[in-house]
Amino acid sequence: MTGFAREAGAVGGHAFAWEVRSVNGRGLDVRVRVPPGFDRFSEAARKLVSSAFSRGTLHINLTVTSQAASARPRINREALEALVAEAGRVALPPGMAPASLDGLLAIRGVVEIAEEDEDAAGALEAPLTAALTALVASLKQARGAEGQALEAVLRGHLETIARLTAEAEAHPARSVEAIRERLAGQVAALMEGNAALDPQRLHQEAALLSVKADIREEIDRLHAHVAALRALLVQGGPIGRKLDFLAQEFGREASTLCAKAGDPGLSRIGLDLRTTVDQLREQVQNVE
Repeated sequence: MTGFAREAGAVGGHAFAWEVRSVNGRGLDVRVRVPPGFDRFSEAARKLVSSAFSRGTLHINLTVTSQAASARPRINREALEALVAEAGRVALPPGMAPASLDGLLAIRGVVEIAEEDEDAAGALEAPLTAALTALVASLKQARGAEGQALEAVLRGHLETIARLTAEAEAHPARSVEAIRERLAGQVAALMEGNAALDPQRLHQEAALLSVKADIREEIDRLHAHVAALRALLVQGGPIGRKLDFLAQEFGREASTLCAKAGDPGLSRIGLDLRTTVDQLREQVQNVE
């Protein structure tokens, strides 16, 4: 599900802002970016978000600025020494110069811009934690509002599926008499084309085909899936994965119904059913 939230504040000479953007995802993927020195808040953000949501790709960003503007560069000596050691092990081709210090310093993560106030993270810990909690609550509210609108869309697709299932169940072409008449006509056409065919064998095959052409099981399962989806919508909560499964089952039954139809009217209902199921599956991806 999509959503956006922002929480900002200031303490002493420092200002901060949390931002989170949520987009659709089959599972939960949390990506956090924090300034150097604030790494402890990255894990805190992941834990808090993971306890609040179960689906979606969430991008969380923390920015911290100082009114004193007393920033200074800081070399990550551990990273630099590791780069120098690795570069020394590489056999260079003829004509290639070894890595220079300025080139190594340009690599991301080797040089960091740190605030003069080493206690900034500690001073901001309480307000940053409170703002992070408010951020998650705001995003949950935004996604909840989207979910309410999405529920109406899903119920609309569900009612269409229920209506089409009822139409297929009541269609005259699926009656035993209609199936028998179609197969009798096909058998008669085959006998006219080839008199050597065994009539008894043909009628046995026709009886088997009549059983395979019955869509009773597909209709029963569609009714069951409609009831299950309605129950899930009433239940609420993180039901996205269950809806994914039901949408796949709807698609399977709709495809089987089309394959068994044997009648233009039933085929039309089956195709309409598949179209609606595809629309349902697309919307289900937005549900947590």
